Amino acid sequence: MIEIPHGARVFGMQLPIQAQSNYFVSEWERTAGPTELARVTKTADDNGFHYVGVCDHVALPDSVVGGMGTHWAEPISTLSWLAALTTRVGLLTHVYVLPYRHPLVAAKQFANLDWLSGGRALAGVGAGHVQAEFEKLGVDYHRRGRMVDEALPVFMEALENEFVDGFGARPRPVQSPRPPVWVAGSSDPAIRRAAKFGDGWLPQGPSTAAMVATLQAGREAAGRADRPMMIGHITPFLHVGTATWDIGADTVTGSPTAVAEQILAGTPDGVNQLQVRFKARSCDEICEQMVAFATDVSPLLTTI
Repeated sequence: MIEIPHGARVFGMQLPIQAQSNYFVSEWERTAGPTELARVTKTADDNGFHYVGVCDHVALPDSVVGGMGTHWAEPISTLSWLAALTTRVGLLTHVYVLPYRHPLVAAKQFANLDWLSGGRALAGVGAGHVQAEFEKLGVDYHRRGRMVDEALPVFMEALENEFVDGFGARPRPVQSPRPPVWVAGSSDPAIRRAAKFGDGWLPQGPSTAAMVATLQAGREAAGRADRPMMIGHITPFLHVGTATWDIGADTVTGSPTAVAEQILAGTPDGVNQLQVRFKARSCDEICEQMVAFATDVSPLLTTI
């Protein structure tokens, strides 16, 4: 199973282009396609990124399209395609809405992704949040958290074992005993769920010391405090170097040392995985920023 070594901190990123919510999409992404998506992913693969991540929505109602848009490429098929173009980088769903699928269907998808990729699947799962989408799919929105609690043990058992309740499924994952399951969400119930079930915790934004404390207390209560655990944090937008355009007041920028210092200042103790994101105006520029970060900034961040 992919784990973060003790004393290390890794970094990864949510892919651009795959999800084009109006809340975060850059203008250059709107005219980009598979070629640019592949290029960004290969840049991550070549430069030590621990993972690339993709989001999950099936169909969004008119009422939210003004903010969220409708372009959300299907996550498992997207990652499977990217698996064939890469050799090292982890392939993360951030996140896969588990209540939308039977847990055996979900396990089949992730087992197959892990098999195709040579053992690089990272199953980031969560409860989802768009009520109308749940209703369109015939899923009870108000039970979504409970549904995740009920599904996770079955999902994880099916990833570990060929047969569950007399029903078998192959191919099997390459990772042993299974791909890691990183549970997402920043609410207290989601954090407690990650503590009880997960191999990792994916916040839905920056993590805080209070969130990490809740996670650690939950792990202690569940008797899991001594197990390896990915603890995540999402950084502000980054721009390494001196920008010649308006990157916004909230963007962390400057020399590699200055960027690293600002990231660390906002990272709670215990975090061992940073999800980074970059301000850029083109595919060329985001790839350049990724290389600059991996080369000059990450060495200052990756030891705890």
